[in-house]
Amino acid sequence: MKRNHLIILSVLLLCATSCDNYLEEDTTGLLYGNNVLSTQNGLESALTGAYRGLANQWGYGFIHPSANAAVIGADDVTTHPASNKADWREFDQFAVSTTNQRSNAVYNGCYKAIQGANNVINNYHLTTGDQAAITTIVGEAHFIRAFSYYWLTRFWGNIPLITTELYSEELLTIGKSSPAQIYELIVADLKVAENNLPDAKRAPGRPNKGSAKAFLADVYLTMAGWPLKQTDKYDLAAAKAKEVINSKDAYGFQLLPTFAAVFENDPASPGTAEAVFQISGFLGGSGTANATYGSTTMPGEEGGWDDMFAELGFFYEFPEGPRKDATFRTEFGLGATKIPWQQSLTKHPYYKKWYIKGNLVTSSISLPSVMMRYAHVLTIYAEAKARGTGGPDQAAYDALNQVRLRGRAAGTKALSPADGLTAAQFADEVVQERAWEFACERTRWFDLVRLEKVEEANAKKHADDLKPIKPITRESYWLPMPFADTSINPNLN
Repeated sequence: MKRNHLIILSVLLLCATSCDNYLEEDTTGLLYGNNVLSTQNGLESALTGAYRGLANQWGYGFIHPSANAAVIGADDVTTHPASNKADWREFDQFAVSTTNQRSNAVYNGCYKAIQGANNVINNYHLTTGDQAAITTIVGEAHFIRAFSYYWLTRFWGNIPLITTELYSEELLTIGKSSPAQIYELIVADLKVAENNLPDAKRAPGRPNKGSAKAFLADVYLTMAGWPLKQTDKYDLAAAKAKEVINSKDAYGFQLLPTFAAVFENDPASPGTAEAVFQISGFLGGSGTANATYGSTTMPGEEGGWDDMFAELGFFYEFPEGPRKDATFRTEFGLGATKIPWQQSLTKHPYYKKWYIKGNLVTSSISLPSVMMRYAHVLTIYAEAKARGTGGPDQAAYDALNQVRLRGRAAGTKALSPADGLTAAQFADEVVQERAWEFACERTRWFDLVRLEKVEEANAKKHADDLKPIKPITRESYWLPMPFADTSINPNLN
């Protein structure tokens, strides 16, 4: 067994897992040697390996629902109280095991992506070819590494910081780095990406300069909260988000006219202009289809798996309007006869956001996982400006109102400085609007964590929703390290 783990570690750099199908070695993009990385095509292939870590349908990354499962400790999403959903329930009940396949799939995918990114970052100096193209490839590699470490440290806190692409025995005794150390690398990587990437995306599933700026703004906003509490970062977050807002046309970003258009979920579409960064799915490739849509978020009455659906308290409080209509499914059935959610087996509304156009019941589809939308950038600016020096300005109100008015009922009043909100009250309005706007989009959990409101949100759960089975502490905010790694390396305990 130990030898088997060592082989896995040498390939995936501490990315072992307990599920047999995850143990199949995926060597996509693991291209080494001067003869390979000396060519532009070889460097591009190595970059493909980094992307592969973020997108493996049933193995790791973000085109299957594991990342959604890992954030249901928030108050917007829950799961079936029985059935075969034990690994989902662990998150909602704050009792996550070290062998949980959902969290470990994210862990493994991020470290695989990091390994591929390291391969590019450490060896691009060997490459000859078009220098502008090479610069872009390197920028994307830095973005992928920053993106991966950002997810890892928000989920696990103290984690191994690996900047090599090659296996060595030293990795078997590597210790954990603090979030402050991880964020230092994330910021540095995103700054390189910001400088290297062009304004236009090379393809829908690639980042551009605006993507790097937007994630840097989000990172600064997170650094200002728990656990670092570096409140000086609020000003940096606001400034960087404003750069994106001011240049949105150059970056190809826009807030779509209707909320429903964001989630039309047409398999024929490669994505929308509201996507700041997405991980694309491809039905025709082995392991590259997206499994987050369809079956996993559909009720049993429609042939779905009942993996995740709306929490009742969250649904009841959700403001009426086009956003609520486009967010939830409240009637179910495959034929002409429909039943209301109150009469369904789970007695919960479901999230329409992850339905496929035409309500296709499938677990394999060519649709992207959107990891940040332009609406997110607007709310970053509004909140960061409110919490930073000087409080919210008119631009902050304008940014919030763009999101607020698109989603709420006709006639909803725009907020203005004349309403007399304090800076803190305005910031609270933004955070609540983010809850409605990004429901079931893997955002709410991280807002609750950085603002230290996980306990408060869970204390208000509806009587018919799952509840924590033990008191929530700050330690509960972070997931336990995977057993497959800690069993080999005690320094990761």
